[in-house]
Amino acid sequence: MCRIFVFERREHAMKWAQHISTRDCVVMDSFTRCFKSNPPEPWNWNVYLFPLWCLGVVVRYGFLFPLRVLVLTLGWIVFLSCYFPVHTLLKGNEKLRKKLERGLVELICSFFVASWTGVIKYHGPRPSMRPKQVFVANHTSMIDFIVLEQMTAFAVIMQKHPGWVGLLQSTILDSLGCIWFNRSESKDREIVARKLREHVEGADNNPLLIFPEGTCVNNHYTVMFKKGAFELGCTVCPIAIKYNKIFVDAFWNSRKQSFTTHLLQLMTSWAVVCDVWYLEPQNLKPGETPIEFAERVRDIISVRAGLRKVPWDGYLKYSRPSPKHRERKQQSFAETVLLRLEEK
Repeated sequence: MCRIFVFERREHAMKWAQHISTRDCVVMDSFTRCFKSNPPEPWNWNVYLFPLWCLGVVVRYGFLFPLRVLVLTLGWIVFLSCYFPVHTLLKGNEKLRKKLERGLVELICSFFVASWTGVIKYHGPRPSMRPKQVFVANHTSMIDFIVLEQMTAFAVIMQKHPGWVGLLQSTILDSLGCIWFNRSESKDREIVARKLREHVEGADNNPLLIFPEGTCVNNHYTVMFKKGAFELGCTVCPIAIKYNKIFVDAFWNSRKQSFTTHLLQLMTSWAVVCDVWYLEPQNLKPGETPIEFAERVRDIISVRAGLRKVPWDGYLKYSRPSPKHRERKQQSFAETVLLRLEEK
């Protein structure tokens, strides 16, 4: 809907334009679209389809959801009853302990995927444990880690989360050699960079997985890749992840919902449908900078998953413009409006 405003005085137009925020003016810019969860188009709009929709709600919430909760509960019982004895009793046999812990983490991730009725298709060779390699993937949700982990026990670099997710990170997932960071701590960057170099040098360490976008994007776009994974001097193995939104949107908008709410959304849907491609390993070319290397790998992932590239840093999602910056944008918009009014 288009609104037409008529101003009697130039001052009124200036005052109106300056009071419009940048966020209101730029409604559908290419940055905002990367982090927006688009609602599905309604299909239960007539008298024939509405009863089917009601039946689906009853089946999903009254039958599938309790069954999935039971599956996930049994999975946790099996996992915990095996994990803690293995973790405490086999400290003398480090190699066997790590092998069993990897298998148990893959098992609980398989239970998670089963609790969504996950239909996951994996394409390409399964990742192997080798030194001097790092896996990078596009990022839509924290379930990306679960989807990939059920196939291979990766050590992941991920933001430290609060609540029960943070508890799992600091206990169970630490056994995989995962590396956590706090986005608000500037010193964490140096520590993380050092741990990354140490991890990729170890022959017995789990394969390292990094989401170089640094934030969740809505599976239609890819934002700028951070260069950290591409300046380690090792082989980079791209992974492309593409979710089908036919039953549910797997994008996790962490600013609008908790991860628990996100999981409930997945567990009350019909299914989570996803394709995962393990792509050809890439190495830094002569004369190529880490930033150029990152862009080349992003091209490969974007093409394979059918995602659109945008030239934005995903960390801008967590920052707000300063008042001076906002005032400059408002002034610029006001001048544009006045110029158009004068032309008329």
